[in-house]
Amino acid sequence: MSFSDPDAVAHYADNLVRQVPGVHALHQMTHVLLAEHVPPQGRVLVLGAGGGMELNAFAEASPAWRFTGVDPSAEMLGLARRMLAEESAARVELIEGYIDSAPERAFDGATCLLTLHFLSAQARLHTLRELRRRLLPGAPLVIAHHSVPNHSDEKLRWFQRWSAFVTAQGLPGETATARAEMMATRLPALSPEEDVALLEAAGFERPGLFYAALSFRGWVAYAGEEHG
Repeated sequence: MSFSDPDAVAHYADNLVRQVPGVHALHQMTHVLLAEHVPPQGRVLVLGAGGGMELNAFAEASPAWRFTGVDPSAEMLGLARRMLAEESAARVELIEGYIDSAPERAFDGATCLLTLHFLSAQARLHTLRELRRRLLPGAPLVIAHHSVPNHSDEKLRWFQRWSAFVTAQGLPGETATARAEMMATRLPALSPEEDVALLEAAGFERPGLFYAALSFRGWVAYAGEEHG
Protein backbone atom coordinates (compact mmCIF):
# COMPACT_ATOMS: atom_id res chain seq x y z
CA MET A 1 0.00 0.00 0.00
CA SER A 2 0.93 3.65 -0.27
CA PHE A 3 1.34 5.00 3.25
CA SER A 4 0.37 8.48 2.03
CA ASP A 5 -2.75 7.49 0.08
CA PRO A 6 -5.79 8.71 2.09
CA ASP A 7 -8.01 5.77 1.09
CA ALA A 8 -5.33 3.20 1.92
CA VAL A 9 -4.64 4.87 5.25
CA ALA A 10 -8.36 4.95 6.08
CA HIS A 11 -8.62 1.19 5.56
CA TYR A 12 -5.24 0.34 7.07
CA ALA A 13 -6.48 -1.29 10.27
CA ASP A 14 -9.03 -3.53 8.54
CA ASN A 15 -6.53 -4.56 5.87
CA LEU A 16 -3.84 -5.33 8.45
CA VAL A 17 -6.14 -7.77 10.22
CA ARG A 18 -6.77 -9.53 6.91
CA GLN A 19 -3.14 -9.59 5.81
CA VAL A 20 -1.20 -10.43 8.99
CA PRO A 21 -2.25 -13.72 10.60
CA GLY A 22 -3.06 -13.19 14.27
CA VAL A 23 -2.04 -9.53 14.33
CA HIS A 24 -3.95 -8.79 17.54
CA ALA A 25 -2.30 -11.79 19.22
CA LEU A 26 1.05 -10.55 17.88
CA HIS A 27 0.51 -7.26 19.71
CA GLN A 28 -0.51 -9.08 22.89
CA MET A 29 2.52 -11.38 22.76
CA THR A 30 4.78 -8.41 22.12
CA HIS A 31 3.43 -6.73 25.24
CA VAL A 32 4.08 -9.89 27.27
CA LEU A 33 7.70 -9.93 26.11
CA LEU A 34 8.18 -6.23 26.83
CA ALA A 35 6.54 -6.48 30.26
CA GLU A 36 9.08 -9.07 31.40
CA HIS A 37 11.68 -6.26 31.56
CA VAL A 38 10.00 -2.86 31.18
CA PRO A 39 9.24 -1.41 34.64
CA PRO A 40 5.72 -0.23 35.55
CA GLN A 41 6.53 3.37 34.60
CA GLY A 42 8.99 2.54 31.85
CA ARG A 43 9.53 4.15 28.47
CA VAL A 44 9.12 2.22 25.19
CA LEU A 45 10.27 3.21 21.70
CA VAL A 46 7.90 2.10 18.92
CA LEU A 47 9.53 2.32 15.49
CA GLY A 48 7.05 2.16 12.61
CA ALA A 49 4.28 3.40 14.88
CA GLY A 50 2.00 4.69 12.10
CA GLY A 51 -1.53 3.39 12.35
CA GLY A 52 -1.33 3.19 16.13
CA MET A 53 -2.64 -0.34 16.60
CA GLU A 54 0.26 -1.63 18.69
CA LEU A 55 0.64 1.68 20.53
CA ASN A 56 -2.99 1.53 21.58
CA ALA A 57 -2.70 -2.12 22.64
CA PHE A 58 0.44 -1.48 24.70
CA ALA A 59 -0.92 1.69 26.30
CA GLU A 60 -4.13 0.00 27.38
CA ALA A 61 -2.29 -3.02 28.78
CA SER A 62 0.27 -0.94 30.73
CA PRO A 63 -1.42 2.30 31.82
CA ALA A 64 1.74 3.91 33.27
CA TRP A 65 4.16 3.24 30.41
CA ARG A 66 5.25 6.18 28.27
CA PHE A 67 5.85 5.83 24.54
CA THR A 68 7.77 7.47 21.74
CA GLY A 69 6.37 6.48 18.35
CA VAL A 70 8.33 7.15 15.17
CA ASP A 71 7.09 6.80 11.58
CA PRO A 72 8.01 8.47 8.25
CA SER A 73 4.38 8.92 7.16
CA ALA A 74 2.52 11.99 8.42
CA GLU A 75 -0.76 10.43 7.28
CA MET A 76 -0.11 7.24 9.25
CA LEU A 77 0.84 9.23 12.34
CA GLY A 78 -2.45 11.08 11.97
CA LEU A 79 -4.21 7.72 11.99
CA ALA A 80 -2.26 6.75 15.11
CA ARG A 81 -3.47 9.91 16.87
CA ARG A 82 -7.06 9.04 16.00
CA MET A 83 -6.58 5.41 17.06
CA LEU A 84 -5.24 6.21 20.53
CA ALA A 85 -7.69 6.34 23.40
CA GLU A 86 -7.90 9.78 25.00
CA GLU A 87 -6.38 8.61 28.28
CA SER A 88 -3.46 7.01 26.40
CA ALA A 89 -2.64 9.92 24.10
CA ALA A 90 -1.09 11.98 26.90
CA ARG A 91 1.57 9.29 27.38
CA VAL A 92 2.52 9.08 23.69
CA GLU A 93 4.99 11.27 21.82
CA LEU A 94 4.78 10.91 18.02
CA ILE A 95 7.66 11.87 15.74
CA GLU A 96 7.70 11.96 11.94
CA GLY A 97 10.89 10.37 10.61
CA TYR A 98 13.10 7.31 10.78
CA ILE A 99 15.24 5.83 13.54
CA ASP A 100 17.72 8.73 13.37
CA SER A 101 14.84 11.06 14.31
CA ALA A 102 14.20 9.18 17.56
CA PRO A 103 15.40 10.82 20.78
CA GLU A 104 18.74 9.55 22.06
CA ARG A 105 17.45 8.60 25.48
CA ALA A 106 17.74 5.31 27.32
CA PHE A 107 14.54 3.39 26.60
CA ASP A 108 13.43 0.37 28.63
CA GLY A 109 12.22 -1.52 25.55
CA ALA A 110 11.49 -1.13 21.85
CA THR A 111 9.44 -2.64 19.06
CA CYS A 112 9.63 -2.62 15.28
CA LEU A 113 6.67 -4.52 13.88
CA LEU A 114 5.86 -5.08 10.20
CA THR A 115 8.50 -2.58 9.12
CA LEU A 116 11.98 -4.03 8.62
CA HIS A 117 11.01 -6.02 5.51
CA PHE A 118 10.86 -2.70 3.62
CA LEU A 119 14.56 -2.04 4.29
CA SER A 120 17.69 -3.37 2.60
CA ALA A 121 20.09 -5.41 4.71
CA GLN A 122 22.39 -2.42 5.10
CA ALA A 123 19.55 -0.12 6.13
CA ARG A 124 18.25 -2.74 8.56
CA LEU A 125 21.63 -3.10 10.20
CA HIS A 126 21.86 0.66 10.64
CA THR A 127 18.32 0.73 12.07
CA LEU A 128 19.02 -2.12 14.49
CA ARG A 129 22.28 -0.53 15.64
CA GLU A 130 20.52 2.76 16.29
CA LEU A 131 17.77 0.95 18.17
CA ARG A 132 20.42 -0.78 20.29
CA ARG A 133 22.08 2.57 20.99
CA ARG A 134 18.82 3.94 22.38
CA LEU A 135 18.15 0.99 24.73
CA LEU A 136 19.34 0.29 28.23
CA PRO A 137 21.57 -2.81 28.48
CA GLY A 138 19.35 -5.88 28.71
CA ALA A 139 16.29 -4.06 27.38
CA PRO A 140 14.09 -6.10 25.00
CA LEU A 141 13.59 -5.40 21.31
CA VAL A 142 10.64 -7.13 19.63
CA ILE A 143 10.56 -7.34 15.84
CA ALA A 144 8.25 -9.08 13.37
CA HIS A 145 8.04 -8.93 9.58
CA HIS A 146 8.15 -11.02 6.40
CA SER A 147 11.12 -13.41 6.61
CA VAL A 148 11.40 -16.19 4.03
CA PRO A 149 14.07 -18.47 2.55
CA ASN A 150 16.47 -16.92 0.06
CA HIS A 151 15.93 -19.42 -2.74
CA SER A 152 13.66 -17.81 -5.33
CA ASP A 153 11.31 -20.79 -5.63
CA GLU A 154 10.93 -21.10 -1.86
CA LYS A 155 10.46 -17.38 -1.46
CA LEU A 156 7.67 -17.35 -4.04
CA ARG A 157 6.07 -20.42 -2.47
CA TRP A 158 5.82 -18.75 0.93
CA PHE A 159 4.38 -15.56 -0.50
CA GLN A 160 1.87 -17.62 -2.49
CA ARG A 161 0.80 -19.26 0.77
CA TRP A 162 0.38 -15.82 2.29
CA SER A 163 -1.58 -14.86 -0.84
CA ALA A 164 -3.94 -17.81 -0.34
CA PHE A 165 -4.48 -16.73 3.26
CA VAL A 166 -5.37 -13.13 2.43
CA THR A 167 -7.61 -14.28 -0.41
CA ALA A 168 -9.54 -16.38 2.12
CA GLN A 169 -9.80 -13.23 4.27
CA GLY A 170 -11.53 -11.38 1.44
CA LEU A 171 -8.74 -9.79 -0.60
CA PRO A 172 -9.46 -10.36 -4.31
CA GLY A 173 -7.56 -13.39 -5.60
CA GLU A 174 -6.03 -11.64 -8.61
CA THR A 175 -4.81 -8.78 -6.43
CA ALA A 176 -3.29 -11.15 -3.88
CA THR A 177 -1.58 -13.26 -6.55
CA ALA A 178 -0.04 -10.23 -8.23
CA ARG A 179 1.07 -8.93 -4.87
CA ALA A 180 2.70 -12.25 -3.96
CA GLU A 181 4.73 -12.22 -7.17
CA MET A 182 5.69 -8.58 -6.64
CA MET A 183 6.77 -9.22 -3.06
CA ALA A 184 8.83 -12.24 -4.02
CA THR A 185 10.77 -10.25 -6.60
CA ARG A 186 10.88 -6.71 -5.15
CA LEU A 187 10.47 -6.82 -1.37
CA PRO A 188 13.93 -6.97 0.26
CA ALA A 189 12.86 -9.79 2.58
CA LEU A 190 15.69 -11.70 4.24
CA SER A 191 15.85 -15.27 5.44
CA PRO A 192 15.30 -16.05 9.14
CA GLU A 193 18.99 -16.91 9.46
CA GLU A 194 19.96 -13.51 8.04
CA ASP A 195 17.52 -11.74 10.35
CA VAL A 196 19.07 -13.38 13.40
CA ALA A 197 22.59 -12.61 12.14
CA LEU A 198 21.71 -8.92 11.76
CA LEU A 199 20.33 -8.75 15.30
CA GLU A 200 23.57 -10.19 16.63
CA ALA A 201 25.72 -7.94 14.42
CA ALA A 202 23.84 -4.91 15.78
CA GLY A 203 24.67 -5.83 19.38
CA PHE A 204 21.59 -7.78 20.45
CA GLU A 205 21.83 -10.99 22.43
CA ARG A 206 19.77 -14.16 22.85
CA PRO A 207 17.45 -13.69 19.86
CA GLY A 208 14.48 -15.99 20.26
CA LEU A 209 11.70 -16.80 17.82
CA PHE A 210 8.24 -16.22 19.32
CA TYR A 211 5.98 -15.77 16.28
CA ALA A 212 5.74 -17.68 13.01
CA ALA A 213 2.80 -17.23 10.66
CA LEU A 214 3.25 -18.26 7.02
CA SER A 215 5.74 -15.71 5.59
CA PHE A 216 6.03 -13.75 8.87
CA ARG A 217 8.52 -14.32 11.68
CA GLY A 218 9.01 -12.47 14.96
CA TRP A 219 11.88 -12.40 17.45
CA VAL A 220 12.68 -10.95 20.83
CA ALA A 221 16.30 -10.04 21.55
CA TYR A 222 18.08 -8.09 24.27
CA ALA A 223 20.43 -5.12 24.07
CA GLY A 224 23.98 -6.07 24.89
CA GLU A 225 26.57 -3.87 26.52
CA GLU A 226 28.04 -1.26 24.22
CA HIS A 227 31.77 -1.51 23.57
CA GLY A 228 34.06 1.26 22.39
